[in-house]
Amino acid sequence: MYKISQFTGHNGAIFALSPYRTPHTFLSGAGDGWIVGWDTQQPDMGKLLARVSEQIFSLLYLPETHEVVAGNMNGGLHWVPLDNPDATKNIAVHTKGLFALLQHGQYLFSAGGDGMLHKWSLTQKRSLESLSLSGKSIRSLIAYPEQNLLIAGSSDGNIYFVDPDNMVVTQHISQAHENSVFSLCLIPDARQLLSGGRDAHLKRWDIAAQPRLMDSLPAHWFTLNDIQLQPGGNLFATASRDKTIKLWQTADLQLVKVIEGFRDQGHFNSVNALLWQEDGKTLFSAGDDRAIIRWDL
Repeated sequence: MYKISQFTGHNGAIFALSPYRTPHTFLSGAGDGWIVGWDTQQPDMGKLLARVSEQIFSLLYLPETHEVVAGNMNGGLHWVPLDNPDATKNIAVHTKGLFALLQHGQYLFSAGGDGMLHKWSLTQKRSLESLSLSGKSIRSLIAYPEQNLLIAGSSDGNIYFVDPDNMVVTQHISQAHENSVFSLCLIPDARQLLSGGRDAHLKRWDIAAQPRLMDSLPAHWFTLNDIQLQPGGNLFATASRDKTIKLWQTADLQLVKVIEGFRDQGHFNSVNALLWQEDGKTLFSAGDDRAIIRWDL
């Protein structure tokens, strides 16, 4: 994997990346409160699409309505119509950071530092139901479409499986990690779950029935911030506060590549977020050094 280009312009650490309108475009959200649109063919031409007053911790593009939803450090939700950013709707919902956003079916779900999971109407832009999952932060949230479940990772070390229709916990993995579960990734064909935590461990779970631990690896030196499965599923990437990105084989968790700051012209601070391009040949990474880097296989 080789560095192709670097996208710069943010004035704060970058915490969130999201797909955008076409396979060659993506969005970023950062500590400067900026939402920026990027074109991979013009890395020096980032466009400021909207600006909010708080650090952005989570970001999601809604293609049906050409809107962006962003979560901030104080638990606020920003609903941004990109055709008219001045009409942004700001909603105070979580009492602490809003760390994860997910569209599942006709609904939006948000998870935050108050341990709450909220279910939103996409059309009415209002919270319909809420569920208190934990006394600590919910740091990660993904969908398990085959079982119509949501999977959430918490700072209490647990992983929760939630029925999104009835907003109830169906089962959970107790003490999945020693502390915060920062990242989750589904391997759908194998019915397996990857998790990463503040304990720097990468774990693989069989979730076909009752969750069962299959593998546990000390994958990084510090917090494992993000896990993203390559389209096609042969590889997945992990990002860490230890300033590295690692590529792994999905089938057996064999380490394929370590991307470092000095040797590979990578990041020199924590790597916070990853995003694969649809073709599975390009990976984007973003971090505390305010840079986004494009890597090609």
